[in-house]
Amino acid sequence: MLPQVQLTDVSREDVERVARWLEDNEIAESWFGRYTYGEPAHLGYDPRKMVDATPEEWDRVFKREDQQPHRAIFSVRTASGEHIGETQLAIDEALGDAQISILIGRKELWHRGYGTATTLQLLEHIFNKVGLYRAWVDVPEYNTHAREMFEHVGFIHEGTLRQSRPHQGARFNSVILGMLRSDYERRYPHPPGSGPVHRV
Repeated sequence: MLPQVQLTDVSREDVERVARWLEDNEIAESWFGRYTYGEPAHLGYDPRKMVDATPEEWDRVFKREDQQPHRAIFSVRTASGEHIGETQLAIDEALGDAQISILIGRKELWHRGYGTATTLQLLEHIFNKVGLYRAWVDVPEYNTHAREMFEHVGFIHEGTLRQSRPHQGARFNSVILGMLRSDYERRYPHPPGSGPVHRV
């Protein structure tokens, strides 16, 4: 049985925790990797700078998705409310799709179903709440656990980006995995583990 997770608004304490998580090389590589100049990559915002952001700066990044439809950022919490990760949706309304990114920042919780549970909640959100047509992920070839998890959930290999990811001084391919709304409805007529996206 999968653990229960909640997707909530991001707090400043959450951002501080994300910044600390990304100091760990293994965690950074499992998220967006590193820029070519070596710093841990984090799309949407810089966690170290957002810790002391003004309210206006904060709102530009984290205001509710109906005001910022191109990117939705959530904290991942356990059923008891403990912050364990972050997830982002890069939404292209014109194409009707969303790219999923998931970070479970607590390494002792890796491979325990939290990534799968988060993915299922995001798919419920993407297809049933936002009404999009397609969800997809870009997974570096060295992150075999992530690829296996998405394929287990029902994502299909759609293509390969050659040498798109810098990693430990070399270049690696990444794979594009996708799921259509019709795939989702066929596989999950009664979505497992689905639940509301909680706002705090």
